[in-house]
Amino acid sequence: MLDAKTKEATISKVRKAANFILKKTRLRPQSAVILGTGLGGITDHLEIDVSLPYREIPGFPVPTVEGHTGMFHIGRIVRKRGRERTHESVDIAVLEGRFHLYEGYPPVEIAMPVRSLKVLGIKNLIITNASGGLNPLFKGGEIMVIKDHINLTGRNPLLGKNLDEIGPRFPDMTRVYDEGLIEIAEHEATKLGIRLNRGIYVGILGPSLETPAETRMLRLLGADAVGMSTIMEVIAAIHAGLKVLGLSVISNVNLPDAMKPILLEEIISAANKAGPDLMRLIERILLEIHYRKG
Repeated sequence: MLDAKTKEATISKVRKAANFILKKTRLRPQSAVILGTGLGGITDHLEIDVSLPYREIPGFPVPTVEGHTGMFHIGRIVRKRGRERTHESVDIAVLEGRFHLYEGYPPVEIAMPVRSLKVLGIKNLIITNASGGLNPLFKGGEIMVIKDHINLTGRNPLLGKNLDEIGPRFPDMTRVYDEGLIEIAEHEATKLGIRLNRGIYVGILGPSLETPAETRMLRLLGADAVGMSTIMEVIAAIHAGLKVLGLSVISNVNLPDAMKPILLEEIISAANKAGPDLMRLIERILLEIHYRKG
């Protein structure tokens, strides 16, 4: 929770981090992507201008979980047809790796990179994660676009003194996930032949996974997928006035009456398999956002 002293320190950290990054590149992206567990493949599609380890960026936390490398990239996606390069390109920022409440980070620390993105000039944020499927109609390896979420972490990055320089005291949460970005995602997925489910994501504290009874409860609450990330970042992004698109890779689907053991290795493997489709989709979404606006 932020008191007056911590508030000033937080604003100072956000500005220092953003200024540090801005000095490393001439690119000024308006869109950013946060990559979840095992989802680092977008950098293969990126003409990288600068790559910064999180540990070198002032005030940035450092991931401690397997599958999160902790790199901040700024570069350019260029659409290519055959051997010919078209004029279509878009500058983006990519955060490869994230932070979780279960690692011991307080919500304000998890929100810090998102707030730095606002100072960098980011307008659109795509947040990805690997999640467990709750909807029995989903299949492992499919992608779900998040239409809404349920916060069951018991945490919120906005507690305490408000950061008036970032956003309002009481941000509206009736339309968290931007419908225009969802429509772009669904349209581009159809063109690519990728099945894109719509669903509700529920965020839990972790790191223990769900019991059968908890799985049944979450489904009864209306959730289609469950995970241990994303919620703190999304709340911070909405507070900062960013447009948000959430994409979940469904790593597995567990039915409460026939639960199977869930291993981190299997989650990463499923994310790796879905990664190429997800990255192709994100590339098309980013280009469409940029050129539709223009």
